[in-house]
Amino acid sequence: MSSIFTSSVGKKLLMSLAGIFLIVFLLVHMGINLLIVIYEDPMVYNKAAHIMSTNILIKIFEIILFGGFLLHMIYALILQIQNWIARPNRYNKANYSNTSFFSKFMIHTALITLVFLVIHFMDFYIKANFGHASEVIVDGVVYHDFATEIIDKFKMLPFVIFYIAAFVFLGFHLVHGFQSAFKTLGMDHKRYTPIVQFLAIIYSSIIVGGYSFIPVYIYFL
Repeated sequence: MSSIFTSSVGKKLLMSLAGIFLIVFLLVHMGINLLIVIYEDPMVYNKAAHIMSTNILIKIFEIILFGGFLLHMIYALILQIQNWIARPNRYNKANYSNTSFFSKFMIHTALITLVFLVIHFMDFYIKANFGHASEVIVDGVVYHDFATEIIDKFKMLPFVIFYIAAFVFLGFHLVHGFQSAFKTLGMDHKRYTPIVQFLAIIYSSIIVGGYSFIPVYIYFL
Protein backbone atom coordinates (compact mmCIF):
# COMPACT_ATOMS: atom_id res chain seq x y z
CA MET A 1 0.00 0.00 0.00
CA SER A 2 2.84 2.41 0.81
CA SER A 3 4.17 2.00 -2.74
CA ILE A 4 1.23 3.96 -4.10
CA PHE A 5 2.63 7.05 -2.34
CA THR A 6 6.26 6.45 -3.34
CA SER A 7 6.31 4.78 -6.76
CA SER A 8 6.12 6.80 -9.96
CA VAL A 9 3.01 4.91 -11.07
CA GLY A 10 1.35 5.43 -7.69
CA LYS A 11 2.06 9.16 -7.73
CA LYS A 12 0.62 9.48 -11.23
CA LEU A 13 -2.47 7.54 -10.15
CA LEU A 14 -3.08 9.75 -7.11
CA MET A 15 -2.44 12.90 -9.13
CA SER A 16 -4.90 11.72 -11.79
CA LEU A 17 -7.63 10.91 -9.26
CA ALA A 18 -7.16 14.29 -7.60
CA GLY A 19 -7.24 15.93 -11.03
CA ILE A 20 -10.52 14.25 -11.97
CA PHE A 21 -11.98 15.38 -8.66
CA LEU A 22 -10.97 18.97 -9.46
CA ILE A 23 -12.39 18.63 -12.97
CA VAL A 24 -15.82 17.85 -11.50
CA PHE A 25 -15.50 20.69 -9.00
CA LEU A 26 -14.83 23.22 -11.78
CA LEU A 27 -18.20 22.41 -13.34
CA VAL A 28 -20.03 22.78 -10.03
CA HIS A 29 -18.28 26.05 -9.24
CA MET A 30 -19.04 27.40 -12.70
CA GLY A 31 -22.72 26.55 -12.27
CA ILE A 32 -22.87 28.55 -9.06
CA ASN A 33 -21.02 31.51 -10.60
CA LEU A 34 -23.45 31.58 -13.53
CA LEU A 35 -26.23 32.41 -11.06
CA ILE A 36 -24.90 35.97 -11.10
CA VAL A 37 -25.85 36.42 -14.75
CA ILE A 38 -28.88 34.12 -14.86
CA TYR A 39 -30.75 35.97 -12.11
CA GLU A 40 -31.03 39.74 -11.81
CA ASP A 41 -31.33 39.48 -8.03
CA PRO A 42 -27.77 39.24 -6.62
CA MET A 43 -29.13 37.58 -3.49
CA VAL A 44 -29.67 34.35 -5.43
CA TYR A 45 -25.89 34.02 -5.76
CA ASN A 46 -25.27 35.31 -2.23
CA LYS A 47 -27.64 32.73 -0.76
CA ALA A 48 -26.02 29.93 -2.77
CA ALA A 49 -22.59 31.08 -1.59
CA HIS A 50 -23.93 31.25 1.97
CA ILE A 51 -25.08 27.63 1.78
CA MET A 52 -21.68 26.64 0.38
CA SER A 53 -19.91 28.32 3.28
CA THR A 54 -22.14 27.16 6.14
CA ASN A 55 -23.45 23.69 5.26
CA ILE A 56 -21.53 21.04 7.21
CA LEU A 57 -21.44 18.61 4.28
CA ILE A 58 -20.11 21.34 2.02
CA LYS A 59 -17.48 22.23 4.62
CA ILE A 60 -16.33 18.60 4.67
CA PHE A 61 -16.25 18.61 0.88
CA GLU A 62 -14.23 21.82 1.07
CA ILE A 63 -11.55 20.09 3.11
CA ILE A 64 -11.48 17.23 0.61
CA LEU A 65 -11.22 19.77 -2.20
CA PHE A 66 -8.22 21.52 -0.67
CA GLY A 67 -6.66 18.13 0.02
CA GLY A 68 -7.22 17.07 -3.58
CA PHE A 69 -5.74 20.29 -4.90
CA LEU A 70 -2.66 20.03 -2.68
CA LEU A 71 -2.24 16.36 -3.57
CA HIS A 72 -2.49 17.13 -7.28
CA MET A 73 -0.05 20.02 -7.01
CA ILE A 74 2.52 18.24 -4.82
CA TYR A 75 2.66 15.06 -6.87
CA ALA A 76 2.76 17.05 -10.13
CA LEU A 77 5.74 18.99 -8.79
CA ILE A 78 7.49 15.84 -7.56
CA LEU A 79 7.02 14.08 -10.90
CA GLN A 80 8.25 17.13 -12.81
CA ILE A 81 11.38 17.37 -10.67
CA GLN A 82 12.00 13.65 -11.09
CA ASN A 83 11.73 14.08 -14.87
CA TRP A 84 14.22 16.95 -14.79
CA ILE A 85 16.65 14.91 -12.68
CA ALA A 86 16.28 11.88 -14.96
CA ARG A 87 17.12 14.04 -17.98
CA PRO A 88 19.68 16.58 -16.74
CA ASN A 89 21.23 17.06 -20.17
CA ARG A 90 18.98 18.19 -22.99
CA TYR A 91 19.60 17.09 -26.52
CA ASN A 92 20.99 19.69 -28.91
CA LYS A 93 17.76 19.37 -30.81
CA ALA A 94 14.80 18.36 -28.65
CA ASN A 95 12.58 15.66 -30.04
CA TYR A 96 8.96 16.71 -29.55
CA SER A 97 7.48 14.43 -32.16
CA ASN A 98 5.62 12.39 -29.58
CA THR A 99 4.77 15.32 -27.34
CA SER A 100 1.53 17.24 -27.75
CA PHE A 101 1.49 21.02 -27.80
CA PHE A 102 -0.44 21.11 -24.53
CA SER A 103 1.84 18.70 -22.66
CA LYS A 104 4.95 20.75 -23.44
CA PHE A 105 3.70 23.65 -21.35
CA MET A 106 1.91 21.84 -18.51
CA ILE A 107 4.24 23.18 -15.82
CA HIS A 108 3.97 26.73 -17.20
CA THR A 109 0.17 26.76 -17.40
CA ALA A 110 0.03 25.14 -13.96
CA LEU A 111 2.14 27.92 -12.41
CA ILE A 112 0.08 30.67 -14.05
CA THR A 113 -3.12 28.98 -12.86
CA LEU A 114 -1.66 28.65 -9.36
CA VAL A 115 -0.94 32.40 -9.21
CA PHE A 116 -4.53 33.12 -10.22
CA LEU A 117 -5.92 30.67 -7.65
CA VAL A 118 -3.86 32.22 -4.84
CA ILE A 119 -5.19 35.69 -5.73
CA HIS A 120 -8.74 34.34 -6.05
CA PHE A 121 -8.41 32.44 -2.77
CA MET A 122 -7.21 35.53 -0.89
CA ASP A 123 -9.82 37.73 -2.52
CA PHE A 124 -12.82 35.64 -1.51
CA TYR A 125 -12.18 32.69 0.81
CA ILE A 126 -9.77 34.50 3.13
CA LYS A 127 -11.91 37.62 3.12
CA ALA A 128 -15.05 35.61 3.91
CA ASN A 129 -13.51 33.65 6.75
CA PHE A 130 -10.89 35.94 8.21
CA GLY A 131 -11.32 39.36 6.62
CA HIS A 132 -14.04 41.95 6.33
CA ALA A 133 -16.19 41.01 3.39
CA SER A 134 -19.12 43.32 2.73
CA GLU A 135 -22.37 42.04 4.19
CA VAL A 136 -26.08 42.39 3.59
CA ILE A 137 -28.93 41.43 5.92
CA VAL A 138 -32.04 39.77 4.49
CA ASP A 139 -34.85 38.54 6.76
CA GLY A 140 -32.53 38.77 9.74
CA VAL A 141 -29.85 36.61 8.13
CA VAL A 142 -26.39 38.05 7.45
CA TYR A 143 -24.95 37.21 4.03
CA HIS A 144 -21.60 38.05 2.47
CA ASP A 145 -22.40 40.29 -0.48
CA PHE A 146 -19.96 38.63 -2.86
CA ALA A 147 -22.27 39.16 -5.83
CA THR A 148 -21.86 42.94 -5.63
CA GLU A 149 -18.10 42.60 -5.17
CA ILE A 150 -17.83 40.34 -8.21
CA ILE A 151 -19.94 42.67 -10.33
CA ASP A 152 -17.79 45.65 -9.25
CA LYS A 153 -14.58 43.80 -10.16
CA PHE A 154 -15.92 42.74 -13.55
CA LYS A 155 -16.66 46.36 -14.35
CA MET A 156 -12.88 46.92 -14.42
CA LEU A 157 -11.38 46.00 -17.80
CA PRO A 158 -7.89 45.01 -16.50
CA PHE A 159 -9.45 42.52 -14.09
CA VAL A 160 -11.70 41.12 -16.84
CA ILE A 161 -8.68 40.59 -19.11
CA PHE A 162 -6.65 38.99 -16.32
CA TYR A 163 -9.54 36.70 -15.37
CA ILE A 164 -10.18 35.51 -18.91
CA ALA A 165 -6.45 35.06 -19.61
CA ALA A 166 -6.13 32.91 -16.49
CA PHE A 167 -8.91 30.61 -17.65
CA VAL A 168 -7.45 30.37 -21.16
CA PHE A 169 -4.21 29.10 -19.61
CA LEU A 170 -6.24 26.79 -17.39
CA GLY A 171 -7.99 25.51 -20.51
CA PHE A 172 -4.64 24.58 -22.08
CA HIS A 173 -3.72 22.81 -18.85
CA LEU A 174 -7.03 20.94 -18.77
CA VAL A 175 -6.81 19.63 -22.34
CA HIS A 176 -3.70 17.62 -21.58
CA GLY A 177 -4.56 16.98 -17.92
CA PHE A 178 -7.94 15.49 -18.82
CA GLN A 179 -6.37 13.10 -21.32
CA SER A 180 -3.46 12.24 -19.04
CA ALA A 181 -5.72 11.43 -16.10
CA PHE A 182 -7.80 8.91 -18.04
CA LYS A 183 -4.69 7.49 -19.68
CA THR A 184 -3.22 6.82 -16.25
CA LEU A 185 -6.46 5.09 -15.26
CA GLY A 186 -6.05 2.65 -18.17
CA MET A 187 -8.02 4.31 -20.97
CA ASP A 188 -5.04 4.37 -23.32
CA HIS A 189 -6.42 2.43 -26.27
CA LYS A 190 -6.82 3.22 -29.95
CA ARG A 191 -10.58 2.82 -29.52
CA TYR A 192 -10.93 5.08 -26.49
CA THR A 193 -8.12 7.64 -26.91
CA PRO A 194 -9.80 9.66 -29.72
CA ILE A 195 -13.00 9.83 -27.63
CA VAL A 196 -11.09 11.01 -24.55
CA GLN A 197 -9.23 13.60 -26.64
CA PHE A 198 -12.50 14.89 -28.05
CA LEU A 199 -14.10 15.07 -24.60
CA ALA A 200 -11.04 16.87 -23.25
CA ILE A 201 -11.39 19.61 -25.86
CA ILE A 202 -15.16 19.88 -25.34
CA TYR A 203 -14.84 19.99 -21.55
CA SER A 204 -12.02 22.56 -21.62
CA SER A 205 -13.98 24.73 -24.07
CA ILE A 206 -17.04 24.63 -21.82
CA ILE A 207 -14.98 25.62 -18.78
CA VAL A 208 -13.14 28.45 -20.50
CA GLY A 209 -16.28 29.65 -22.29
CA GLY A 210 -18.52 29.44 -19.23
CA TYR A 211 -16.16 31.21 -16.84
CA SER A 212 -15.20 33.84 -19.46
CA PHE A 213 -18.82 34.59 -20.34
CA ILE A 214 -19.51 35.89 -16.83
CA PRO A 215 -17.05 38.82 -16.78
CA VAL A 216 -17.76 39.72 -20.42
CA TYR A 217 -21.52 39.78 -19.81
CA ILE A 218 -21.18 41.87 -16.66
CA TYR A 219 -18.66 44.29 -18.19
CA PHE A 220 -20.88 45.07 -21.18
CA LEU A 221 -24.14 44.97 -19.21
